[in-house]
Amino acid sequence: MTPSDVATSPLAATARTDGWLVTLLAASSLAIVAIGIIVAPHARDATMWSLCAAVIVCWVGAGRTTFVGEPRLGWIISAGALVAAVATSAGRIDHALDSALHTHAHVVAALCAPVAMAVSLHVLISLPDGVLRTRARQMTCALWYALAGAVAIYLATTSHVLPPWPVAVGWVLAVATTLPSVSARYVGASATERQLIQSLAAGITVAIIVVVSAETLHLIVDWPRQVSATLLGASALVPIGLVVGSSRRSSRADRVLVYLLRVLGLVVVVSAIYLIALRGFGTAPTTFAERKVFWWSIGAAAGSAVVCFALWNKFDRMATSFTYGAREAPDEVVRTFGSRLTRAIPMDELLLQLVESLRKTLTLSSAEIYTGTGEVLELAVSVPDIGRRSLNVSGDERAVIARAGVSGNAWASVWIPSIAAGRNPGPLRVAPISHAGELLGVIVIFRTVGAVAFREEDDRVLTELARQVGLAMHNAQLDTALQSSLDELRRQADELRASRARVVASGDAERRRVERNLHDGAQQHLVALAINLRLAKDIVVEDPEAAAEMLDELGVAVQDTIKELRELAHGIYPPLLVDSGLTEALRAVANRSPLAVELVTEGIGRYGRDNEAAIYFCCLEALQNAGKHAPDSRVTIRIWEESGGLLFEVSDDGPGFDVALAKGGHGYVNMADRLGAIGGAVRWESEPGHGTTIRGSVPLN
Repeated sequence: MTPSDVATSPLAATARTDGWLVTLLAASSLAIVAIGIIVAPHARDATMWSLCAAVIVCWVGAGRTTFVGEPRLGWIISAGALVAAVATSAGRIDHALDSALHTHAHVVAALCAPVAMAVSLHVLISLPDGVLRTRARQMTCALWYALAGAVAIYLATTSHVLPPWPVAVGWVLAVATTLPSVSARYVGASATERQLIQSLAAGITVAIIVVVSAETLHLIVDWPRQVSATLLGASALVPIGLVVGSSRRSSRADRVLVYLLRVLGLVVVVSAIYLIALRGFGTAPTTFAERKVFWWSIGAAAGSAVVCFALWNKFDRMATSFTYGAREAPDEVVRTFGSRLTRAIPMDELLLQLVESLRKTLTLSSAEIYTGTGEVLELAVSVPDIGRRSLNVSGDERAVIARAGVSGNAWASVWIPSIAAGRNPGPLRVAPISHAGELLGVIVIFRTVGAVAFREEDDRVLTELARQVGLAMHNAQLDTALQSSLDELRRQADELRASRARVVASGDAERRRVERNLHDGAQQHLVALAINLRLAKDIVVEDPEAAAEMLDELGVAVQDTIKELRELAHGIYPPLLVDSGLTEALRAVANRSPLAVELVTEGIGRYGRDNEAAIYFCCLEALQNAGKHAPDSRVTIRIWEESGGLLFEVSDDGPGFDVALAKGGHGYVNMADRLGAIGGAVRWESEPGHGTTIRGSVPLN
């Protein structure tokens, strides 16, 4: 599909149409607000109506911005903004005019205001995409719309006007009922949808902070005078949160929300304390001097909170240093060690940092870590350095140590007496490092003679550290084993590639040799036979005797050609091996060999073609090597079955050679490649002056 096809597709056309409609809704809302201001410019409480208009403008912007990422949610918000704009303009006209238009404006405002509140609940229930996915949410939303419709009809048919505060409290309670639904949707939302909800929650949190602060200040120092105006202005932070959540600037909304919730908790606590203090005074301050004192106290409390937030970590370090004589509390070692595990630090460096931290935080004279999987645990790290040291533990002792918890001097003297050998230790602790019941090492810590005994908290820290170290060491072993396996696979892959290249080269060379032998041998004989046959045809009438003699010679030449072709075929794949097996094929080779060859093949039968061919050609290669390098030697070829494999051995009593130099030779490489292709192996044994033995094997499937 081309870009032009996409641009003209039905979905794209629908999206553009929806975008224009949402834009039309936004423009209509702004126009209606403007009409209300123009028709009734001098309405009572002009400040409140202006704030209402500003809040509606914010919701209009939120609807248009949200539509880009979540079209359905943008539709709902835009529709709610339009209804709120109608209600606001009608209410402004209702409060400003006394004409017949006043009655109509009252009806419109009464009908639209409850519906606008129901739309706000619809927005919350349908977060983050505007879709009511469950039957329960659909029923809840329908219930709120029905309730809003009933209230709207009641207000429109009567002259009653609901007081603002009960309406605000009821609306807040209604919003609270939607929180479980929002929380459930938040858990299953995507990352982008979560950012939208987090930004909205951040806006609501800031609004609540402003509301709580304003109400507290109003009760204490009578400022601000119009709390309702402050509350209305704070509500604009909610659509602003939606706008931020719909943009790319909300990537850190989660951190901002966490910080704002902390601030909200602090504001609520401080406000409650001040209100309790005000209750203790009995009356609110009325004179300027009294209010000035409260203003200074509120400023001091706010300043203290800011300083406390800024310097909290420094105070914590100072208190820890004073209490423990170190920068960290004992349980902090566990947390910092866990964080180091995620930084790909080498195990030796990790253990060294651990013993250094232990010595510092637990006020130790020394800290040591021993590791090993056998009957000897070697010292891996120690602070201070005590050189090389080891602990001897038997198999039974390893099982006991692995199951033991953090233990002291008495236990160590029974099960690991070599810990205190050559020392005069004070209090000590031994923590086994184990994983899945397997002992991987021990942590040993000492304090000087007469020092404070170890506490239960110290043992708990050691237990957790030993568990984490055991897991880390187990993972390191798995990494090492995996790396070894990868190295072995790479080595085998390299050998396989080299072997394949050699096989291809050997095949090409063998084909060239066959072609050359056919061209230089059998082909020349056949050409000569063809020429002689034509000559015999020409002289058969003129000189029958010469023709008969020539035919006899042709018969001999045919026999020679057959013999040469047979020998050539034996070099490619001997027919005797196919028909009679290894014993007969190798016996024929031994009979043709110029060497004295003894063949021992008792108890063997027939095997797979690949197995027989591999052993046959390896024995042939070994026999040729013996004829080349030890022409006067005696050779023994032995083939037998053993342990599920077919084994062979070719030995001679020749002068021998250096095996290390021969492994790069053509013969050794050919044997290794041929046997390796079917899972076999070959081994050469030889020394100068002591003959040569070649042993190999192939698995029997």
